[in-house]
Amino acid sequence: MNTFTGRVITGGTISGDSVVTRQGFNTLASYFQGITTASPVCHDQNNPDLYRKVIGGKILCLPQTIGSTTGGMVLQCAASVGIAPAAMLYSEHIDTISAAGIVLADIWDDNRIIAIDQLGPRFLDVVRDGQRVDIDLDGTVTVH
Repeated sequence: MNTFTGRVITGGTISGDSVVTRQGFNTLASYFQGITTASPVCHDQNNPDLYRKVIGGKILCLPQTIGSTTGGMVLQCAASVGIAPAAMLYSEHIDTISAAGIVLADIWDDNRIIAIDQLGPRFLDVVRDGQRVDIDLDGTVTVH
């Protein structure tokens, strides 16, 4: 069991299964087809860590998000249709565009996304797909 503490962007308490990428998460490429079909599967062919894996409802562990200025809108839309991750855990700093979409989802949608950043590079060295991850309100993340 390993514990990490990060900065809370949108807080909450949750336990769930992890899905992990060690490269940047392209929100538009990952959800481009999923938004219209309500598919919780990652559609980004350029991300072999996540391609064709279910990310909806999971604890998504990532270094950072990448992509265009639509990223925040895509995350908010994914939350709106119920296919967003339950939580996004960033080893690095969250970008402002993704943070905006996550905060808007928290305000506008029933399907919020818990987000914690600055967990550190060791976080992605430890966490693996399918592990149980517990998140506390104070930004403490425990990987089992």
